[in-house]
Amino acid sequence: MNKRQFTIALLALLSSTINAQVSQQKPRLVVNITIDQLSSDYIAQFAPYFGLSGFKEILDNGVVFQNVSYPFTPVDRASAIATIMTGTTPFYHGVIGTGWLHKKTLRPVSCVDDNAYPGIYTTESSSPKNLLTSTITDELKVATKGQAIVYGIAQQQDAAILSAGHAADGAIWKDTYNGGWCTSTYYMTQAPAWLSMFNSSNSRAKKTDFERLTELTNLAVTCIEQTGMGHDDVTDMLNITLNASLPATARPKKKNKKQEDSQQNEIAQVYMNLDRQLGDLVSTIQSKVGRENVVFFITGTGCTFASTDDYANYRIPTGTFYINRTANLLNLYLGALYGSDLYVKGCSSNQIYLDVELLEKKRLKINEILAQSKSFLLQCEGVCNTHTSESLLESTDSRTTLIRNGYNPEVGGQIVVEVAPGWKLVNEESKESHQVDFRTVKFPIIIYGFGLKHQINKTAVTVDHIAPTIADMIHIRAPNACALNPLW
Repeated sequence: MNKRQFTIALLALLSSTINAQVSQQKPRLVVNITIDQLSSDYIAQFAPYFGLSGFKEILDNGVVFQNVSYPFTPVDRASAIATIMTGTTPFYHGVIGTGWLHKKTLRPVSCVDDNAYPGIYTTESSSPKNLLTSTITDELKVATKGQAIVYGIAQQQDAAILSAGHAADGAIWKDTYNGGWCTSTYYMTQAPAWLSMFNSSNSRAKKTDFERLTELTNLAVTCIEQTGMGHDDVTDMLNITLNASLPATARPKKKNKKQEDSQQNEIAQVYMNLDRQLGDLVSTIQSKVGRENVVFFITGTGCTFASTDDYANYRIPTGTFYINRTANLLNLYLGALYGSDLYVKGCSSNQIYLDVELLEKKRLKINEILAQSKSFLLQCEGVCNTHTSESLLESTDSRTTLIRNGYNPEVGGQIVVEVAPGWKLVNEESKESHQVDFRTVKFPIIIYGFGLKHQINKTAVTVDHIAPTIADMIHIRAPNACALNPLW
């Protein structure tokens, strides 16, 4: 063998060795856990009550990003999960919240409503059609030519479907009415036998919060076992949504000292339950697929319930802004200017929907109507600013950019009302009610397992970096609207 042949052979050997190492560095299973309403403050507060295998284990041994936020506002469970999975904001992926006002029917709709796909073990019809971009799970399916196994599991319908994505094998959630676990015909023609058996073996009787959490984590483990996740060289992905919130009945609007102590005890119990189940889930999955074969991504939704503070007693500016009443008054105002008619179609959250077709029919200039509407709304008590789709696109202000990122013109209203902090936003028609608060909710991103060494990172990061980080780790493309780099 001459020198040239020896060199070629050596390079070929080195190349095969590197490729083998790269393939070994790819996890067989990615478990993405989103915890709705997770708070770093509560984790720290209740840490003395935690065991050794839950939060303590993953925080002491994982890669922890402490300074995390969402790049848009407002944030809720649905918009948060859609952003984690797509690596982009609602402006691109289209899910501005758990629901909005349908522009044609004027009826409130869920972000996953789809009458074309009836449910299995549920009367709810749904699909991810309103998710306008690809997700990390979609790209995994494409990269593996459909061989990867992908599921989304959550108590809530929107969380399960949005975390599963378009190309998943299934999204499974708890039916609100019959108490069983269900799915959509979008993903499958009939439920898998293991899901039917799981439903049969679990009582539909009313359960405690801990029992519901245990049932969900048991289902996640069953899914891994029955589908063969993590047992070959093709990376699979399981997306789980847990909950760190109190039930609505445990959130008194006005609290005396006894009620505050009681609520603190209930929050402590929520976090102790979560810690125990998180520990059991992580250790069980590791035992089934191997510690070296699985990586966990754990983060929060960046939102939390806000009890109504009694600001008035402390002479702090506050009040109640009724979005539905304001929308009606705006319609009367426009009627006085342009003739009596139904110019305002409705409202949802902090957005007002105009009848654009009517304006075109009457040959009214939309920009003029929006300018008049903005002028009127700014005079309303409790309004600190108003935005239109045009003004959101034009502004470079940091606060407005956050609002723009959380808006989507396809499903959003023509006017976005920014209610003053400390005020209560109420919609008497949809029964929505919450106190406006610009403060951020502290929560971490934790990446645990797969041989990663412990590290604490205090650099400011946003959750839309999670998708490209997973993509980089499993050697596939990031979602098609994601323009960000991995976290490292």
